[in-house]
Amino acid sequence: MSYDKFTVLKSTAVPMPMENIDTDQIIPARFLKATERTGFGDNLFRDWRYNADNTPKQDFVLNNTLYSGKILVGGKNFGSGSSREHAAWAIYDYGFRCVVSSFFADIFKNNALNIGILPVQVSPEFLEKIFQSIEANPKSEFIVDLNAQTFTIVATNQVESFDINKYKKNNMLNGFDDIDYLQSIKPAIQAFTEKSFY
Repeated sequence: MSYDKFTVLKSTAVPMPMENIDTDQIIPARFLKATERTGFGDNLFRDWRYNADNTPKQDFVLNNTLYSGKILVGGKNFGSGSSREHAAWAIYDYGFRCVVSSFFADIFKNNALNIGILPVQVSPEFLEKIFQSIEANPKSEFIVDLNAQTFTIVATNQVESFDINKYKKNNMLNGFDDIDYLQSIKPAIQAFTEKSFY
């Protein structure tokens, strides 16, 4: 399943400074029955967003109209816990295209990259500057440039670089998942298989 190409994203951000946000908090296990990637956004952070009677919890950030955007800024060790792909699906389906943290769990990071969410790992000091910018102005904008591999705080013009696997970067720039990538090089694969080695 292909997804939107990721080149440059300019957006406001939603702050979630809690550390050790795990995949069961991102999408509780009781919502994992579906096998398609759609519909999971409704239950993103379900137990944090809603009371037992399904009314929104007013103090949770996703229910606060001050905050919006396609960037989710989390605390250290984002995406720990189980390996469920559904956590990344829920974040994407809700509308986020980038998650920022000072550390990601490896499996979550790979799951995110596979479906078009860019996990941007920054230093703890730079992460704090991002939170401070949002606290000072909830409408603060940020620029994520995948090609340059930079994250910019627009208000202060502070920039930090981030790392990404070259193959995953190429896929995101083209909107490819692994199947799409193989399809894109199908002529080369066919030419290789048709070569005579004798």
